[in-house]
Amino acid sequence: MRIRKKKWARPELAACPFYVHEPKTAAGTWGERFKKQQPIHLDLGCGKCTFLAKLAHREKNVNFIGIDISEDILGVARRNMEAEFGEEPVENVNLLSYNIEKLDTLFAPDEKAARIYVNFCNPWQKAGDHKRRLTHTRQLNTYKKVLAPGGELWFKTDNTDLYLATQRYLAEAGFEILCKTDDLHSENAPGNIQSEHEVMFTAEGIKTKAIIARWNGEPETPERVSTEQAEKVENTDE
Repeated sequence: MRIRKKKWARPELAACPFYVHEPKTAAGTWGERFKKQQPIHLDLGCGKCTFLAKLAHREKNVNFIGIDISEDILGVARRNMEAEFGEEPVENVNLLSYNIEKLDTLFAPDEKAARIYVNFCNPWQKAGDHKRRLTHTRQLNTYKKVLAPGGELWFKTDNTDLYLATQRYLAEAGFEILCKTDDLHSENAPGNIQSEHEVMFTAEGIKTKAIIARWNGEPETPERVSTEQAEKVENTDE
């Protein structure tokens, strides 16, 4: 779907205190960009932020980074964010335009996220396009570079094929699936916040599929163990 150009979006973002204008220089500075030192959660492909605005307003004890490639969409997101917060300042959100495939370049090695949200991303249904999916194994391996051990991925989709494929991608990337459902709204999930697409698809009778998975950290591979043992032997010989 093509996004219409919004002439007002860039000027408004330029004046927005929670918009990151030079994301390429953000690595190593996230602690300075929020008023409070709190856990960081990422919303990838945040779109118009109907989901993120409600979530950030509800959970003031978390710092959120919303990322989308389109500044036109982020202009709408800024308006939605300020409308949700009302007279309150938006202090626990940063919005930015960036290529999610290069997500790891946004963070220094000691900067880690506690959670990543991926809601209703493009399913890229043609076989040749699967690697472009935000939950593809290749992308998950990038996310592992910015997730803290024990960090979680929260995923929602309307697409059954993507839902099933994502379970395979998670296993391939070494994530542990904590829970999954092919009908989220039939579950007892009182804290669920619906995104714009979730509301739209639900109205059409399409069920929301959801997965919560956890990244526990790099496993002890035989190669790594052998190397560490060899180093211990060398140190003992000295």
